Amino acid sequence: MSDALNELGGLIELKRNDCVLGWEVAHGELTVDVAPANLVAFVDWLRSDMACQFSSLVDITAVDYPGRAKRFDVVYHLLSMYQNHRIRLRVSIREEDMVPSIVDVHPSANWFEREIFDMFGILFSGHPDLRRILTDYGFRGFPLRKDFPTTGFTEVRYDEVQKRVVYEPVKLVQEYRQFDFMSPWEGAEYILPGDEKKA
Repeated sequence: MSDALNELGGLIELKRNDCVLGWEVAHGELTVDVAPANLVAFVDWLRSDMACQFSSLVDITAVDYPGRAKRFDVVYHLLSMYQNHRIRLRVSIREEDMVPSIVDVHPSANWFEREIFDMFGILFSGHPDLRRILTDYGFRGFPLRKDFPTTGFTEVRYDEVQKRVVYEPVKLVQEYRQFDFMSPWEGAEYILPGDEKKA
């Protein structure tokens, strides 16, 4: 199988060296690094070329690497049911860069791109309706970025007095900040709440 993938990778690089920045076979799948400016034309070519026929868009996701200059990798997974191959396309971008939308080639990319915008804050140029899809419209921040706080910025709850949903800044109580990593099977060296009656 890896011989066939190596052959396919070489063929793709030979035919579209204007788009391909590099490629490798990793974990039994072909991964191709693509220049962002040529992404739409490359995805369209992968769908229509008879040697490839990657007609099904399986997924689009992103990965955050905060320490890199090109912070995000936008990753596309495509499937060729005709050739029985999978391919992974990887586009590396800076935080302020925009990725061209592939909705015109694969209409199912609409929801995937909206999800990536909502979770990572990556903008897609040419997208017909780029707005939040999983979080509230007033939500601040992007939850899947590595620098997003695990507790979030705001807390949402229903207030019985006001009879409505209220948004409040997150306030961590002191007990939440103190963690006890001791195993409960070893026995505590201090009196646990409720055990003071036994003494």
